Amino acid sequence: MRNTMNLQLFADAVRGNKIVYLYRIEKDASKNAAAALAFTTENGRTVSKDADTTETKDGSIRTPGKTEVEITATSILAKGDTLLDSLEDAMVNDEKIEIWEANLDEPASSGDNKFKGKYFQGYITELEKTSNAEDMVEVSLTFGINGTGQKGDVTVTTEQQEIASYVFKDTTKTEA
Repeated sequence: MRNTMNLQLFADAVRGNKIVYLYRIEKDASKNAAAALAFTTENGRTVSKDADTTETKDGSIRTPGKTEVEITATSILAKGDTLLDSLEDAMVNDEKIEIWEANLDEPASSGDNKFKGKYFQGYITELEKTSNAEDMVEVSLTFGINGTGQKGDVTVTTEQQEIASYVFKDTTKTEA
């Protein structure tokens, strides 16, 4: 029996830089649009669930607990970055954060600059700034999410998409 592999499976894989995260402090929703962290090197979303085990005469019974969601972000600190300062203040003051996860490889059918994604609300549970002598300053954030988030279409502006990759520009003169 000959094993063959369908290489097309790899051609359809989503690259990490196509999943973008946007953040906003909830109380600032009327003043600010969501923004991406500059120089993001890694994001993650973990969905976990504990389960209790009850031993019976017939064997173990597993009872699932509540689903927990955690989002992480790691970025290089940009000079003059105000978003990270605002997020740190929000952590200290127990302010709720809104987070959008968008997959730039999956445009939504609902309009321009809309992508399939998820919306979350939660709190920053950890912020770490690492500054060693040989590398750039790195900032890591952990968000504890309320509930499990909601699926929907996420608006990602052209400027925000540039975070993930270059956006095509024509040779014509651009507006200032």
